[in-house]
Amino acid sequence: MIRINLLGVPKSRRGGKRPAVNVTSGEGPSTSMIALVLLAITGSLMWFGYSYVNRQHASLEKDFQAANRENVRLAEVKKKYEETKQKADQFESRVKLIEQLRAAQSGPLNTLELVREAVSNTDEVWLEAMTDDGKNVNFSGMALNTNSVADLMVSLQKTGLFKTVEMKETVQDNGLKELQAFKFELVCEKTSSQAKPETKTAEKKS
Repeated sequence: MIRINLLGVPKSRRGGKRPAVNVTSGEGPSTSMIALVLLAITGSLMWFGYSYVNRQHASLEKDFQAANRENVRLAEVKKKYEETKQKADQFESRVKLIEQLRAAQSGPLNTLELVREAVSNTDEVWLEAMTDDGKNVNFSGMALNTNSVADLMVSLQKTGLFKTVEMKETVQDNGLKELQAFKFELVCEKTSSQAKPETKTAEKKS
């Protein structure tokens, strides 16, 4: 740094030569030094930023791989669950089918047994045929009097198999000269639990 004394030394009253100007010089930071410092600071900031980005990338990559492993594990669990559920559904379907077959096998037999008991408990009645159309069961037979038919209707109602028991027709049979017999037809509406087709069958009271 250069310093110039502009004030100088005041002239002597007597005259004389004018003193020379004092010039002093000093040392300061050069432009190249400042540039190097700025470059070092910039490099440090870039290095820290690069390191931070690398750490973030590594963390995200680790989380991504963990998420992929979890997805694979959940896919295996879902696959096993679906296989187990499919087997359970198949087993349930087989059980239902077996139950339906058992019901179809035992249902008519139970119905016939209850009807047989109802006829057996009624005097002077012969049951000739029973027809099942799925909703109603039609009975036809012979009776020695109308009171016997009424008793049979009461007995059929007590079995619990039918919602209603109604007389469709009753006529006197002129073919039996020795006896006063009546032909009758009954229509019995089945309950919801019994509403399934049965085969046509016939039964006579001994």
